[in-house]
Amino acid sequence: MGPARPADDRPVDPTPVDTTDLPPTPLRDRNIPAEAWIQAPEALKALGLDIGHHLVAYKREINGWLLWRAGPARRARSRYMAVARHDPNRRHTFDLQPDGTGEGDAPDGSRPTSFRTWKELLRDHPADS
Repeated sequence: MGPARPADDRPVDPTPVDTTDLPPTPLRDRNIPAEAWIQAPEALKALGLDIGHHLVAYKREINGWLLWRAGPARRARSRYMAVARHDPNRRHTFDLQPDGTGEGDAPDGSRPTSFRTWKELLRDHPADS
């Protein structure tokens, strides 16, 4: 582990990684691309293609949900996907606009427009339930 770097300046580490090896807390020194995740569903690998972002990077775990992002961390369009750790076919997305607005689908069936609310719904609805 090296020093912390801004999210968009971290080098991409293409080393293959199993689900059990994805860290629960945010990475500060590198980005793990979706292509390196052995169990990655194709929908995750293609998450940002239609918005012009090829890199889909792992961010952290939230209550059994593996959080990934396509696009920059700030001031640009990006898309997030939460994938259930034990069932990659269970997933939810959130589209974030440059102005901070957005829309997503959450595990409780709602359509939050706040990224914070979407993450709180992931926290409050465990992926294993």
